[in-house]
Amino acid sequence: MAERLKDKVALITGAAQGLGKEMAKLMIAEGAIVFISDINSTQLEATAEELSCSAILLDVTNSENWVKAIDQIKNDAGKLNILVNNAGIGNGGDIEATDLDTWRLVHNVNLDSVFLGSKHSLPLMRESGNGSIINVSSMSGIVASHNTSAYNSSKAAVRHLSKSIALHCAKSTNLVRCNSIHPVFTRTAMVQSMIDAAPERNIEEKLIQQIPIRKLAEPIDIANAAVFLASDESSFITGTELLIDGGLSAT
Repeated sequence: MAERLKDKVALITGAAQGLGKEMAKLMIAEGAIVFISDINSTQLEATAEELSCSAILLDVTNSENWVKAIDQIKNDAGKLNILVNNAGIGNGGDIEATDLDTWRLVHNVNLDSVFLGSKHSLPLMRESGNGSIINVSSMSGIVASHNTSAYNSSKAAVRHLSKSIALHCAKSTNLVRCNSIHPVFTRTAMVQSMIDAAPERNIEEKLIQQIPIRKLAEPIDIANAAVFLASDESSFITGTELLIDGGLSAT
């Protein structure tokens, strides 16, 4: 590896498994000092041991948790250069089938966490010099579906919030950039379990049929994009969205 993130300190939420774990693994390989966080303490500890990195138990919907997490990073590493707001949940349901509690939960985890994470991280990132906030949205924040109303809404809001954060950072000249990434269907453990649970439904084939390049994304595809946005290679990129969709949005 070229150590594109050498001496940078990163915090990745929802990193005990899936995309967050893959991002952490690649950022470590590229020279970053990585703190992973999650609400699942058992998986978090196992992943931290596997990757030989620091772990922070963090409920991303809790403001006080965020304050403690940033304080820990400041005490342990002295700076913060990269924030990846990756934690999120998916929940099906069209507009009539979705109850208010579910609507609020999905927005709390997927959207409010990005607000809280960015708000509480920015002072330390400003002190640390050049920085990058990477908010993990989804292709569902660009292209809607009929049966994921809350998820669509929350991920679309993450896209626009990212732009607002980017403009704030540019206006206040604190040298922190902010962008969103929008993955298409990715072969995470969660998606694979869904495919394996109902082979008769041909779920994988149906997902692939929607993607012009005719395959699911792999976690490394998303991690590569995150490393690019975290590195100085993207120093002039802010307030935009990076679509990792195999051409889906072009159809």
